[in-house]
Amino acid sequence: MGKEQRGREPLKPKREPSSEADGVIEGRNAVIEALRAGVNIDKIYIMKGETDAALGHIASTARAKGIVVADADRRKLDNMSRTHAHQGVIAVAAVREYVSVDELLETARRKGEPPLLVVCDELSDPHNLGAVIRTAECAGAHGVIIPKRRSAGLTAVVAKTSAGAVAHVPVARVANLPSALEELKEQGVWVFGTAADGQTPLYEADLRGPAAIVIGSEGEGMGRLVAEKCDFKVSIPMKGKLNSLNASAAAAILLYEAVRQRLH
Repeated sequence: MGKEQRGREPLKPKREPSSEADGVIEGRNAVIEALRAGVNIDKIYIMKGETDAALGHIASTARAKGIVVADADRRKLDNMSRTHAHQGVIAVAAVREYVSVDELLETARRKGEPPLLVVCDELSDPHNLGAVIRTAECAGAHGVIIPKRRSAGLTAVVAKTSAGAVAHVPVARVANLPSALEELKEQGVWVFGTAADGQTPLYEADLRGPAAIVIGSEGEGMGRLVAEKCDFKVSIPMKGKLNSLNASAAAAILLYEAVRQRLH
């Protein structure tokens, strides 16, 4: 053995965290304490069919604070659990606080730039949401908007996939996405939705002004009510045999077309 290797401990394999490893709060007392302490909670999962008074108290307290409460079956809770003692409730902490849509517009105003926002319509895969946030940061977007329901939130998985971008890109979470888009339009923001059957080819879309780019969900694309709020439905040229792109890839293409146009 060489002298320089003497005394070294063998390298231990790095333990990969489970999918929601960081920020998972399990058990009734732990979740109640987190609510009392004002921990920034993204979502609380409660076992379906439970009528326990303590779980009812957790649910009502959470809803009063505007926290999303979701039913989950035992299998889902068991899969999320690290302690295997979740007592029918698991809370997932958010890695940072959500902001309002007005704050996103104010960010653009402070920079003296026309707003450039990304709206994610029910993007449920946290890896996709993290990738969108990362691209939004790189492209200089002023923020991301997500719905409260049927969407990934700012969990540890999203933070990791975003490569730290969640620390720099403000994210607004809204109860009603079509209403939020209507409010943006009233404030002079043009809404561009991505759609395979869109009537506006991407390279004819004018993205130089105030713009919100809507990215549909992984399987279904934009919902009908969201699509109806779009000023333009934009199609990305498809030259291969497939007719759709991954949500984060579609976001990147539109965002960087906006960047290109705004350079001139």
